[in-house]
Amino acid sequence: MFLGTHSPRLDEKGRLILPAKFRDELADGLVLTRGQERCIYVFSQKEFEKVHEQMRQAPLSSRQARDYIRVFLSGASDEVPDKQGRVTIPPALRSYAGLGRELAVIGAGTRAEIWDAAAWQEYLEEKENAFSETDEDAFPGFL
Repeated sequence: MFLGTHSPRLDEKGRLILPAKFRDELADGLVLTRGQERCIYVFSQKEFEKVHEQMRQAPLSSRQARDYIRVFLSGASDEVPDKQGRVTIPPALRSYAGLGRELAVIGAGTRAEIWDAAAWQEYLEEKENAFSETDEDAFPGFL
C-alpha cells in the first residue's frame, strides 16, 4: 500500500528518485499514466494489470468508457527503476502534469501520484475543508 507524502526533485534528465518506501513494490516495473486532476498515476505492474482488466469489463458501446480508456492508456508508459531507484518521466506526462523541479509524490493506496509541488499544495488547501465535512454518505459504514 502506498502511503504518505514525499518531496523529491525532478533532475535535468526528467528523472525522480522514488521514495524509499515505494521502491520494493515498484522495483520490478511500474506504469506511469495520466491521472485525474492533472497528476501522474503510478501503478505497480501487477496493479496496472488489475486496473486494465477492470477497464476491459466496460461495454464497448459506452462512449464515455471508450474515451476514458483511450486517454488513460495512450498516455501510459511502462518503466523500470534503475539501481538508484530513479525513474524517467516521459516528456508528454511531465507536460500533462505541469511538473516543475519540485514534486510531491503521494501515496493513494493502490497507487502513488506524482504532482507538481505547488499544484499539490493548492489542491490540498482547496480540499481539506471538504475532507473535514465528509459524512457517512460518501463512505457508507466507514465513518
